[in-house]
Amino acid sequence: MEYKDRTYREHLQEERWHSFTVAFKETDLWIGIDKASFHPEIPVFTETRVRALREKMDAYIAQDPDYLKALVPHEAQPTAPVIFREMAEVAVRSGIGPMSAVAGAVAREIGIEVKEKFGVQEIIVENGGDIYADIRTDMDIAVFAGQSPLSEKVGFTINAGYAPLGICTSSGTVGPSLSFGKADAVMIICKDCALADTYATAFANRIQTVEDIAPCMEEIGKKDEILGAICIKDDKIGIHGIFDLKIWK
Repeated sequence: MEYKDRTYREHLQEERWHSFTVAFKETDLWIGIDKASFHPEIPVFTETRVRALREKMDAYIAQDPDYLKALVPHEAQPTAPVIFREMAEVAVRSGIGPMSAVAGAVAREIGIEVKEKFGVQEIIVENGGDIYADIRTDMDIAVFAGQSPLSEKVGFTINAGYAPLGICTSSGTVGPSLSFGKADAVMIICKDCALADTYATAFANRIQTVEDIAPCMEEIGKKDEILGAICIKDDKIGIHGIFDLKIWK
């Protein structure tokens, strides 16, 4: 089930953000800038950087098509863009292919570039359910889990003191991304957005039924780099981490 209209973005529309979208090929970003920092040149700069990044990435894939198809860790060639080398490194930790980190890596890259260029105080970049958040004030994040009755009813209050963070969600029932599981949602929070993305995909792959939630949560609890996690399948949920649970009625 694919949610192309991305209605979950409505939950990011808070008063604190001046938001805009940038879409190029498969990349579809929602970007929020704190209103005090917003500058009219930011959307134009962002689109230029997204196009340049995608063109560089596509050129490398044409030279190393196995990188795109790999379902297990795959070493990037020395000539690969830095973003691809970093994706390959984090995928070794999750045990799956490097493209599992691509949405989080792109969100992080664009977020960092915009902040460095314009000196914004706060920025969030959402890329297909994966969020790079560099914030100064705490923020509530709900988990979008498709048809699950828990969808957009549970999440975390993100402590801004840990930012920047990657808040990434993978699903076997929502969206176009490849998943070998049937989880309605697996949200993973790490300091690095690419790492959070690949872990979210890896753990979502493992969940076929509600009985798989507990062993996944046990494994997640062993990984110090995972600061928060929510796993949802049907009406069951597993929760782990340092952030306060947030419930919406």
